[in-house]
Amino acid sequence: MGQIKVQKNVGGIEGLCVIEPAVHGDNRGYFMETYNQKDMEAEGLNYTFVQDNQSSSTKGVLRGLHYQFNHPQDKLVRVIRGEVFDVAVDLRKGSKTFGKWFGIKLTEENKKQFLIPKNFAHGFIVLSDEAEFCYKVTDFWYPNDEGGLMWNDPTIGIEWEMPEGMTDADLNLSEKDTKNLSFNEYCEKEGITL
Repeated sequence: MGQIKVQKNVGGIEGLCVIEPAVHGDNRGYFMETYNQKDMEAEGLNYTFVQDNQSSSTKGVLRGLHYQFNHPQDKLVRVIRGEVFDVAVDLRKGSKTFGKWFGIKLTEENKKQFLIPKNFAHGFIVLSDEAEFCYKVTDFWYPNDEGGLMWNDPTIGIEWEMPEGMTDADLNLSEKDTKNLSFNEYCEKEGITL
């Protein structure tokens, strides 16, 4: 027990947490618990994760900002190789921080994990030559249940950390992510008045 350190409500956004697991290392390497339900519950973090996902991406790949329509997921994300700048945007209707973002660098060295509650948009950019990204989710993936926000929407104003030697024009986005909604389009579609 007590193998994690939790920073709650990071960036002043309720529910967002940065989790640092205890790492036990010596000259042979290291050991850590990447997830312990009892430790999470002791910190008041009561989640039932049902699926683990893993992706590999190269430098300059930007994935996101994604959200789910009908099956929102709580996510616990981490990097096992390389480094990414990971971002969450609050899309919870009625939240006092609606539209606010928070970003954190996740690396294989710092071993930090980012807990993102339901109804946030989520995305990341790969800063290293390659990165492997792992995440647990509390609901299954459903086809056609994902929407997206523009990664560079000026209303949200995310200050993305960029890979060394790259500019916005060098980033590698999926065709789908080049067609994501602006924040204002999202609000209009959801009937939200700013």
